[in-house]
Amino acid sequence: MSSIRSKVVWNFLLIIVFIVLLLGGLFLGTIYQYYYGSALQALSERAKFTVDYNNRYNSLSPLQERARNILKELAKDEISRVEVVDLEGNLIRDSYGFTSKRKIDTSDVQSALLGEPGKWIGLNTDTKERIMALSYPLKNGDRVVGVLRFTTSIEQVDRMVMRTAWIIIGIGVAVILVSLAVSLLLANRIVRPIREVTDVAQSMAQGDFHNKAVKRHDDEVGHLADTLNYMADEILRNDRLKNEFISSISHELRTPLTSIKGWSETLVSGDLNEKEETLTGLSVISKETDRLIGLVEDLLDFSKLQSGNMKMHREPVDVNRLVKDIYQQFAGNCQRRRMELQISLAENSLYVFGDQNRLKQVLINLLDNAMKFTQENGVIRIMTRVEGSLVQLIVEDEGEGISPEAVKYVTEKFYKADNRQPGSGLGLSICQEIAQLHGGTLQVTSELGQGTTVTVELPRMPEEEKVL
Repeated sequence: MSSIRSKVVWNFLLIIVFIVLLLGGLFLGTIYQYYYGSALQALSERAKFTVDYNNRYNSLSPLQERARNILKELAKDEISRVEVVDLEGNLIRDSYGFTSKRKIDTSDVQSALLGEPGKWIGLNTDTKERIMALSYPLKNGDRVVGVLRFTTSIEQVDRMVMRTAWIIIGIGVAVILVSLAVSLLLANRIVRPIREVTDVAQSMAQGDFHNKAVKRHDDEVGHLADTLNYMADEILRNDRLKNEFISSISHELRTPLTSIKGWSETLVSGDLNEKEETLTGLSVISKETDRLIGLVEDLLDFSKLQSGNMKMHREPVDVNRLVKDIYQQFAGNCQRRRMELQISLAENSLYVFGDQNRLKQVLINLLDNAMKFTQENGVIRIMTRVEGSLVQLIVEDEGEGISPEAVKYVTEKFYKADNRQPGSGLGLSICQEIAQLHGGTLQVTSELGQGTTVTVELPRMPEEEKVL
C-alpha cells in the first residue's frame, strides 16, 4: 500500500521534473537559436550581398571568370570559406585556392542548383569538423549557371552550446535534488500530524479515549484532531451517562420492587382482616407497579426511537382540546401537592397533523417534570400560541431551574440534571424525538432559582386540511 508521504513526494517531484525539463528545454532551445541563428545570419548577410552583386554586374561572364572576381573581391577579414560550384556539383574554385574538381552533393548545393538558397550543417570530410554551409544560385538572367557556397566552422558554437547545456543540466539536477529534499520535508510535515492522529484513532478504537490528538496547525488535519478529540469527549461523556443510567435505573427498579416485595410478604404473613393495613399495602403495590410500568415504557419507547420502529398514527389533533384534557387530568393532583396549574389557550382552535397519544405523552412528561421540581405554592402554566406557521406548546414552571451548563444536555439520552430525583433520564430525550418525528422542535430555557420553560413547536395544519 502506497503511503501519503510517497504520493506527496512523487507527485511534487514529477511536477518539478516536468517544469525543469520544460524550462530547461525552452532555455536550451533559446540558446541554440541564439548562437546558431547568429552564425547563420552573419553568414547569410555576406553570402546574399556577394551573390546579389555578382548576379547583377557579372551575370554575362563565364563561371570561371565570375569565380575569380568573386574571390578577388572578398574582404580581407573574411573568415568563411567561399566556394564556387558548377552545375555538375564540382568545385571550381574556393577562397583557400583549391581547384580540385571535388564534387559537392550536400543538400544546400542541390537546393541552390534548383534556384533556391540552401542551408546545411554537417561534418566536413576534409577537415573532419562540423560546419555550417549556405549556398545561393549564381544566375545569368533566370538561368542558374553555378552555385556560390559559404561555409564556416561551428565547432566553437557547438562547444559553447554544449557547455551551456551542461550548465542547464547541472542546474536542473540541483533544482530536482533540492526539490526532492523540500518535498520530503513537506511530506513529513504533512504526514507526521496524520500519523499522530491515526495513532490516537487506533488507541481510541481499542477503547482508550483519554489519549487525545495534538493540534499542531489550524488546518484540515488540525480540524480533524479537534473533531477526534470532541468525539472522544462525547464518547466518554456518553459512557459516563450510560453507567450513571444503569446505576440509576437499577436503583429505580430496585426501590419499587423492594416495596412490592415487602408489602406482599407483609400481606401474606399478616392478618387479612386488618382492612386498613391491607388497603395501604395494596395502594403501595399499585403505585409502585405504575412506577415500574412507567420506567419500562420509557425504555421501550427509547428502544423504538433508536431503532426507528416507533409508529405514528397521524390525524388532525386539536391542540387546545389536548391541553384541556391534560389540565383536567392533572389539576387535582397539583392541588393535592399544593401547586397551582394554569392554562392559557390561543383564541382560535389550533390543529396539527400528528399522533394524539404521542403528543399527549409529551405533555404528560413535561408536566410531570415540572411538578417534580416545583415547590409548594408554586405555579405551573401550560400555554398554546401561534407563531407564523407553527403551533407552540409551552410548559412553564417556577421551580428550582437548571444550571446553564446542564441546560444544553437535558435533552440527551440518560442525562439527569438532578440524580436525587427519580426517573430514567430518558423523558426529555423521548419528547424531543417525538417532536422531531412530527417535523417540530423542542427547546429548553431555564434559570437557576427562577424556573424552566419548555417550548414544543409543531407545524400548524392549513385550514383547508382540517378534518373534524
